[in-house]
Amino acid sequence: MKTTPWEEAHEQALAAMTPEGRAKYEAASIEAEARLQLAELVYDARIDAGLSQTELAQRAGTRQTVISAIENGAQAPGWVMLSRIAHAVGGKLSIDKATPPA
Repeated sequence: MKTTPWEEAHEQALAAMTPEGRAKYEAASIEAEARLQLAELVYDARIDAGLSQTELAQRAGTRQTVISAIENGAQAPGWVMLSRIAHAVGGKLSIDKATPPA
């Protein structure tokens, strides 16, 4: 039985997509990457602050299940929730515009 390397199968699938399908795929990929980055950011901030999920939730005025969902990427927090979490760990939230590489 012949197996196909992931990269090759992925490229074949992308090539077979319609432009509309490819656009939807790209948008979903961007969202998934953002969820994972936010999950890591919240997790790292919580751990650095020495807090449990329950403690962070109490400080941020939410439930532990919300923090868990954010940290596992199931929920993408909005600006207000991210600000509350940042404040709860003793920080502040800011967004910087990244300059594309030349």
